[in-house]
Amino acid sequence: MIRKMMLILILSFIFNTIGNAQQLGKHFSKKVYVPQPLPVWSETKDWLPGPILSDNPGWIEMYWKSWEIAFRGFKKPAPQSPFVSNWLDEAFSENIFQWDTIFMVMFARYGHNVFPAIESLDNFYCRQRDSGFIGREYREKDGKMIHFDSDGGLFSEKGYKNAVNPPLFTWAEVESYRITGDKSRFQMILPVLEKYAEWLNRNGDPAAEDWEANGRKSKSANHKLYWNTPLGSGMDNTPRPAQKGAGWVEMSAQMVIMYNNLAIICDALDETDKADFYRNEARAIGERINKWCWNEEDGFYYDVLANGSQFKKKTIGGFWPLLAGVASKAQARKLMAHLKNEQEFWRKIVFPTLSADEKEYHEYGDYWNGGVWAPTNVVVIKGLEKYGYNDFAAEATEKYLAGMYAVFKQTQTVYENYAPEHFAPGQPAKADFVGWTGCGPIQLLFENVMGFCPDGADNTLVWILRRSDRHGVENLKLGKNTVSVICAERENKNSPASITVVCTMPFHLKIIHPLGEQSFILDKGKHVLKIK
Repeated sequence: MIRKMMLILILSFIFNTIGNAQQLGKHFSKKVYVPQPLPVWSETKDWLPGPILSDNPGWIEMYWKSWEIAFRGFKKPAPQSPFVSNWLDEAFSENIFQWDTIFMVMFARYGHNVFPAIESLDNFYCRQRDSGFIGREYREKDGKMIHFDSDGGLFSEKGYKNAVNPPLFTWAEVESYRITGDKSRFQMILPVLEKYAEWLNRNGDPAAEDWEANGRKSKSANHKLYWNTPLGSGMDNTPRPAQKGAGWVEMSAQMVIMYNNLAIICDALDETDKADFYRNEARAIGERINKWCWNEEDGFYYDVLANGSQFKKKTIGGFWPLLAGVASKAQARKLMAHLKNEQEFWRKIVFPTLSADEKEYHEYGDYWNGGVWAPTNVVVIKGLEKYGYNDFAAEATEKYLAGMYAVFKQTQTVYENYAPEHFAPGQPAKADFVGWTGCGPIQLLFENVMGFCPDGADNTLVWILRRSDRHGVENLKLGKNTVSVICAERENKNSPASITVVCTMPFHLKIIHPLGEQSFILDKGKHVLKIK
């Protein structure tokens, strides 16, 4: 009888354990890793796009070095790992990080023909919990989520452990699609991203127990904005509101970005009702951001406390509403004034993550207390571009790359972050970090220095001509097309231009020149265009 009872208890335990176990990744149809070889730098370098910039050859050197370092970070799942794809690693630790990976996609999509970096996100999707939660960090060897006993002291008294990173998966997917023109992933990833959005949108406050029942919409406040933690936000030690019920401006703006890009994905899949729903969600959050976070007198977006009062620290988080498209034109002008202010964000290397007139600001960055970081610079520069401030976005990018290159000349490498007041790495900062630092020398070089706006989905390349030196790109992948476009040296940026184009397939080239705009429908082959 005793043996029988023991057997019943053991079987009951096993049954309950299995029944209550998390079925990780159940919303993601990609379940098994199919082995794929990793590219070798010496064998595939020539398949990458080759920039030409005669007045800044050092930036080209930094471009190629960044790619070379990135190639060291290509990894494949270990035999015991549950990961389902090869990935581009952040070069920081033996874990994968959510928002690092998202920003690596932003530059690595320019080499999608060599390595499909977007598939790096699959290793997060396959670890999604039943609720929709996706963690910020997972261990490479076994896919286990990394937990923390506290989060920079902010919620340590509650033992808060399970952080999320900025919810930008949808943004990365759409930006990758705009280069590759390949929407075949959308059907597979939509259930994952919808479930993730559903979890994030739950009402909840930080909690040690039953943390998964709580989403990221502030439960203890009328503003119903979204919160994060320093560790979760990625800006680990930046001063933030340390209380329940807070509303964080960048987390709320990131939710807008998430919903708007969900709508784009649904549009591509002809899910028009869903697309309308997600755009309405984004619009409603944007209205709450402007109601609670905008300070008209200061011309800045601040985090808010549970009682709705503003937490007046000028962090780089205050510029996320630009990328989200939440700011009005008048608000955008006021935000740009802060970026141009030499007492605030226009420093020796731009842009610090904390305004220079805040007491916590550090001349060497102190990580996120003023450090200059690639992801936040991408956000600011792309936000400026969204509001039509292309010239200032280009000026800021060139100042950023000039600072990076001053350090590169001394060290022959790139760093995790940079000091805002010196041509030096931040303190602390990892060397050989590509990592998201590749965004500057690769993504921003193409898009904001050279002025390329590729759209593989529409088979279109828009080129904003703003330089007078010989410049352009060879071997750019535009969807399935391979395009080379080179502008000959000219007297000044307002002079007529001669552009040589070589393409393997027909495509649409649109040139935006100070003298006007011209469009060309080009057949396969070589063309010489005269822009007057």
